[in-house]
Amino acid sequence: MTGLVLLVGAGPGDPGLITLRGLRALESADVIVADRLGARGVLDGLAAEGVQLKAEIVDVGKLPGHHAVPQDAINALLVQLAEQGKTVVRLKGGDPYIFGRGGEELAHCRERGIDVRVVSGVTSAISVPAIAGIPLTHRGLATAFTVVTGHDQIQELGGGRDHTVVLLMGVGTLAHAAMTLGRGERGASCPVAIIEDGFGDGQRVTVGTLETIAHQAAARGVRSPAVVVVGDVVRLSPYAPAELASHRSALGKDTAL
Repeated sequence: MTGLVLLVGAGPGDPGLITLRGLRALESADVIVADRLGARGVLDGLAAEGVQLKAEIVDVGKLPGHHAVPQDAINALLVQLAEQGKTVVRLKGGDPYIFGRGGEELAHCRERGIDVRVVSGVTSAISVPAIAGIPLTHRGLATAFTVVTGHDQIQELGGGRDHTVVLLMGVGTLAHAAMTLGRGERGASCPVAIIEDGFGDGQRVTVGTLETIAHQAAARGVRSPAVVVVGDVVRLSPYAPAELASHRSALGKDTAL
């Protein structure tokens, strides 16, 4: 009898932010195939809170710039385990469909006759800015946001400061992204925040502008994982320095923290 694959979003790394349905999936699994970012931290956090899982854990963790297990091998592993009749949880950081290649894994399994179900997770693109006091949209200030990676074509992004940009996996290309965005309608003085290790022990927030952020990041030794937020919503963060935060009063009463 063929088993089942569950693509589960682990959330941003805090075990309290995995969904109840995601937790139930973990409890029912025979095997958990886990990523490093977010997923591994959630498993460790659940164990520390006394949650006991019966599943075998297979670590296919990916480091920035280094994939311990190639994607093709992960796809094949999911099918192999399901064909053995096992309930397999593919535990992915954040949400499986937000730069998580979940769609590729789902398609591969279904092409081979494997039943696949998706359990959405809390994406770091939204949750990490939130812990830094940054709403991606705010009435009268920002009505839309775009999530991109550091590998995307940043120069093709339009919009001004009222269109928030969230940059994932962008530390290595930060200087180029900041220069490119600063040349557009947003301008070099557009506020920027970098939130490192959002829900980890190394959480740190750096706030500057498109003109200054690359230098600040280099001086502070900013490292991945980190989420970069570009736009006027950064002014609402309590981490914003006085010269940026002082503009809050000009943004209208709805911008009060």
